[in-house]
Amino acid sequence: MQYGYFSYLVNEALHLSDIEKQTILSIYNIMEQELNNPVDEFSQEVMIAQIELLLSYVNRFYKRQFITRKAVNNDILLKIETILDDYFNSGQPLRQGVPTVHFISEKLNISPGYLSDLLRSPIGQNGRQYIHKKLIEKAKEKLSTTQSTVSQIAYELGFEHSQSFNKLFKTKTNLSPLEFRASFN
Repeated sequence: MQYGYFSYLVNEALHLSDIEKQTILSIYNIMEQELNNPVDEFSQEVMIAQIELLLSYVNRFYKRQFITRKAVNNDILLKIETILDDYFNSGQPLRQGVPTVHFISEKLNISPGYLSDLLRSPIGQNGRQYIHKKLIEKAKEKLSTTQSTVSQIAYELGFEHSQSFNKLFKTKTNLSPLEFRASFN
């Protein structure tokens, strides 16, 4: 089982309902009682089971919060769109390269892991996949509306080597950039 929330920042803490708090506290109380009991041959097994149960509930509650906190998450999704649009429209790719999950997470003041989990819930993509999707959208726009060469477009989008751009584009669209452009003529 994955526990990705261990890499989250403090401001990405688990948001619990009152019932969920009671669940966590009841497990904690059982663990506290076990620690205060005399040690026997089952002590370690019981503690491990309680820790596993606690982590399973925390996993459940973290996954749930990405579903139940849609208004907050939608606000963040809009901010991500704005960050990426501003990034591509400002010429930053020429100076800084292809945007990264780390770059976006810093702009939003959230951890890269939380960002990827947040995106995965509503759109089924992690941060890197989402950035690639936006890159391909921008590339399609440039390929269909400009006369720039594929190498120029790759460079404008932040790629150091046009081969990397070509490979990503082909992987995501099943067409090379030139084949895509030819489909518009």
